[in-house]
Amino acid sequence: MAQAAPVPGGTSRPGRTPEMERRSSDVVARPPDVFDARTHALGRVAVPVVLGLVYGYWVAANNRDGGPVTGWNVLLGFVTALVFAVVCAALLTLGPRLPREVHALSWSAFVGCAYGFLYSQTGSLFSTQGSGQGPHDDVVRSVLMGLLWAAITFIVFFYRYYVREDASGRRVR
Repeated sequence: MAQAAPVPGGTSRPGRTPEMERRSSDVVARPPDVFDARTHALGRVAVPVVLGLVYGYWVAANNRDGGPVTGWNVLLGFVTALVFAVVCAALLTLGPRLPREVHALSWSAFVGCAYGFLYSQTGSLFSTQGSGQGPHDDVVRSVLMGLLWAAITFIVFFYRYYVREDASGRRVR
C-alpha cells in the first residue's frame, strides 16, 4: 500500500490547492445582466408609474360603471394612480432592507388594500337595488376579498423571500 500519509497543516495531495479542488458544480452561475445601470434606474421609476397609471385607469373605469366620463372620475383615476405609484416605488426601494417577514407582510398589505379598493369601486357596491343585500354586506365582501388576496400574497412572497434570503436578509442566490 503506497499511499501518502497526511501532513499536519497541509494537504494530503502535494501540489494541490483548495482552488484546484473546486468542482465546476460549486460555482454558482449568475444570469447575464443584459441592461446597463441607466436602464435599471429608468425601470425603477417607469415600472411603478406605468403600473400606477394602469391601476388608476382600472379604478376610474370601475367607478364609472359604464357611465359618462366626468371630471371627478378622471381626478379619482389620477389620484389613485399617484398614490399607487408612490407606495409601489417606496416598497420597491425600502422593501429589500426589511426583514423577510416584514417585507412579505408589507407587500401583502399593499396588494390587499389595492385589491379591496379596486373591488369596492365596482358598480355593485353601495347599490342595493335588486340585490337583496345592504351596503354593509358589500363592504364586508370587499374587505374579505382584500384579506384573501393579502393572505395569498403573503404566502407566496414569504416563501420566495425565505428561499432566496438568509435570516439576516442577504440574498443567497
